[in-house]
Amino acid sequence: MPPRVALFVTCLADILFPHIAEDTVRLLRRLGFQVEFPTRQTCCGQPAYNSGFRREAAQMARHFLEVFADAEAIVTPSGSCAAMVKREYLHLFPAGSPWHQRAAEVAARTFELSQFLVQKMGITDVGATFVGKVTWHDSCHLNRVLGIHDEPRALLRAVHGLELVEMERSDWCCGFGGTFAVRLPEISTAMMREKIQHAVDSGAQALVTGDASCMMHIAGGLRRQGISLPVVHIAQILAGEKVGARR
Repeated sequence: MPPRVALFVTCLADILFPHIAEDTVRLLRRLGFQVEFPTRQTCCGQPAYNSGFRREAAQMARHFLEVFADAEAIVTPSGSCAAMVKREYLHLFPAGSPWHQRAAEVAARTFELSQFLVQKMGITDVGATFVGKVTWHDSCHLNRVLGIHDEPRALLRAVHGLELVEMERSDWCCGFGGTFAVRLPEISTAMMREKIQHAVDSGAQALVTGDASCMMHIAGGLRRQGISLPVVHIAQILAGEKVGARR
């Protein structure tokens, strides 16, 4: 029987970027995995947690832990949501409590997409083809919280026809930061403009990242500035979707 994985789709993919979830499923199935989708899943609770509503975040975390309790592996196309489950859930429940233990067990089975493929399964070449030059944006949670830096780059370098060029300061925040972009829009916009300039200066034909929130923020800035540079999720590249069809 093919290895089973449970997809955690995330709020942004569900509401704004369903093709990210579709591409993730298409990729995993092509690699031989049996993909399951628990229909009772909701938000991981990160917006509430980051806004200081710990009780509400804990409630959502308990729901997540119940929904994915029996999953062999939980894969999500989001470094941000993976970081919430793998790191922050442990802070929501007292050490030694049953819920803390359940959080630790589920955290150990939860993976961001590139982390799952490279670290867990030892896969770098997924058989994808993309002819062109791309640059990679390190999202903050994926890079700083989970320490995932080399894994997405290894996957991209193995894509046939793809040339990966590093932008300057690829690990600088794009300025979104969830509610940060709402509370401090001027600073957020200034950070986003710096990120866009570095991406444009790289000479890449597309900017690739692993978080829908970064995609949304950067792509919006590009549209407002009238710059034609597709912003895509790594799942789109790996699944073989035509880049440029969506922004």
